[in-house]
Amino acid sequence: MTFDVARVRADFPILGREVNGHPLVYLDSANTSQKPRAVLDAMRAHHERHNGNVSRSVHTLGTEATSAYEDARAKVATFIGASSPDEVVFVKNSTEAINLVAYAFSNAATQPGADPRFTLGPGDEVVISEMEHHSNIVPWQLLCQRTGATLRWFGITDDGRLDESRLGELVNERTKIVSIVHMSNILGTINDPARIVARAHEVGALVLLDCSQSVPHLPVDVAALGADFIAFTGHKMLGPTGIGALWGRGELLAAMPPVLGGGSMIETVTMEHTTFAAPPARFEAGTPPIVEAVGLGAAVDYLSALGMEAVHQHEQEITGYALKTLADVTGVRVFGPGGPDGRGGTVSFDVAGVHPHDVGQILDDLGVEVRVGHHCARPVCARFGVSSMTRASFYLYTTTQEIDALAQGLDRVRKVFA
Repeated sequence: MTFDVARVRADFPILGREVNGHPLVYLDSANTSQKPRAVLDAMRAHHERHNGNVSRSVHTLGTEATSAYEDARAKVATFIGASSPDEVVFVKNSTEAINLVAYAFSNAATQPGADPRFTLGPGDEVVISEMEHHSNIVPWQLLCQRTGATLRWFGITDDGRLDESRLGELVNERTKIVSIVHMSNILGTINDPARIVARAHEVGALVLLDCSQSVPHLPVDVAALGADFIAFTGHKMLGPTGIGALWGRGELLAAMPPVLGGGSMIETVTMEHTTFAAPPARFEAGTPPIVEAVGLGAAVDYLSALGMEAVHQHEQEITGYALKTLADVTGVRVFGPGGPDGRGGTVSFDVAGVHPHDVGQILDDLGVEVRVGHHCARPVCARFGVSSMTRASFYLYTTTQEIDALAQGLDRVRKVFA
């Protein structure tokens, strides 16, 4: 299945604007994606017609808001192949989703009778990788500091793949959880987690996948992945900021202690004791991001109508074209896998002798929007011997003409710094 990119672009009002007198060339979708009119309209309609709090009122607006919120949860569950909407916990982003799991381990460590799968202490190990976004590094470092557990990690090969050569040693009987990225936000690498998941489960460890970049860009089925948790965020998949999701196996969510206490996550409360609601409510204390959930539901509808296989195929074609085009630009070094296979629509590169911030500023003068810096992945930059990179990232609305504009902009960069 394919789709008409021109027709898709017509759904995104922002793509019609100019930047510095040039047509906008938006190549920063791995950072945050743009929103189609359908998402903007759904959020506006909810504010105008159905604004109320959820799970608290019996009046009409409250009932409508609750229905819209739970409908969005059901759409997300179907989108990722969850067996029940109750396996989807709404959070504000992937960072919060990962921290939620990490703090559940923390809380279990001090809770009498906690499920042993979530108890962690000296002698236990947490395994991540060198490829991770900081959001999948720092929470585990902090968890290990709180509990006395040890942090270990997979390395990265020279061609930007996850180095699984030490899998049997790294994931062992001391491992309690393995948390790795499904698709790298800086290298574009799509990891096949099958061997790691199998090894982790063999030794009784849990697995979390950071799917922030994969869920928006390719078909993701949680049953096929085999992980125990996945995290992703709405603003990278055509939805608004402030909304994301943690998917977890139902029986694991039911065994996890809560992290935030407050309204809506309780069953009963007395001055002496509190019992907690079943998931997902247990993990959604306080007033949730209601209209943001509605927007995410509309984004899921939009992506589902296009078909994620078609989205992925389009991005592979664009990525292949970008890799070929950048290979012809003198002085450009591309990081990560050399071809589009096993790679998503993200290409990070270095321009010899030019700092990425200068690259980004000159490109912006031409209306070409890329991201520069360490991309919240400093260990990856260190692995490849650079302090920062320039990143162009693509989505369903990206065209080959925009890749050409990027290449022309890089020619301008070279001339300025010749």
